[in-house]
Amino acid sequence: MNEQQKTELEAAAFRRLVDHLDSNKQVQNIELMLLADFCRNCLSKWYLAAAEDRGIDLSDAQAKEAVYKMPYSEWKANHQLPATDEQMTAFNAKSAAKKRK
Repeated sequence: MNEQQKTELEAAAFRRLVDHLDSNKQVQNIELMLLADFCRNCLSKWYLAAAEDRGIDLSDAQAKEAVYKMPYSEWKANHQLPATDEQMTAFNAKSAAKKRK
């Protein structure tokens, strides 16, 4: 496999991940963070960082829209539920454990 093919496969996998997340809006970001240690916001930050590394002008809002497939404010209003006390306790414990490492 050459570098172009590798890049095309990576891009296709990224698009499939974004489509999968879009098809599963019921999965909350806090749940993703607890289970996989990343969420849609993380993915949008990585997308933005990749653009910055390449000198591509992209805003945070544009990066989020690429991942959420709609403006973040719209996604948040229509799909994001408040985190439960249990989720926040687990998230804070996980964050504290990472800081101790």
